[in-house]
Amino acid sequence: MANTTKSVAILSLFVFLQVWCAAGQVHDTPAVMSVNGFEQGEEGGPATCDGQYHSDALFLVSMTSKWYGPGLRCGKKIGIRSSDALYVEAMVVDECDTENGCGDNEISTSAAVWKFFGLDTNVGEVTVTWSDVN
Repeated sequence: MANTTKSVAILSLFVFLQVWCAAGQVHDTPAVMSVNGFEQGEEGGPATCDGQYHSDALFLVSMTSKWYGPGLRCGKKIGIRSSDALYVEAMVVDECDTENGCGDNEISTSAAVWKFFGLDTNVGEVTVTWSDVN
C-alpha cells in the first residue's frame, strides 16, 4: 500500500512538471497564420475560452491544440511578428483543433490582425512567429 501511494505521488509530480514546463514562456515560435472568423454565423461556434462570440475588429487568435494547452493561454496575449518584422499582440480566445482542420503549427487570427499587417485575407496562410507576452 505504501509503495502504491509513493508511486501515485511520484507519477502526479511527474505529470505536474510536464504541464508546468509545457506552459512555460514561448519565444519566436515559427507558425502558419490563417484567418478565422470569431463572430456569430462565421466558421465554428463560440470561442472555447469563454463560450462567447467576439468581434473580428479585435486582435484575436485561435491556437492549435498543442499550443492552446489545454486552455492555459485563454485570455492571455501572444505577440505575433510578420515576415517583415511588424508586431502585434492578440488575445487567445479559442482552440484551433487539429481534428477539425487546423494545422499542427497554426495560429488562426481575426481579420483585424491581417489588416494590421496589411495582408489580404484571401491569401489564406502566411508565415509568422509568435511569443508569449509577459
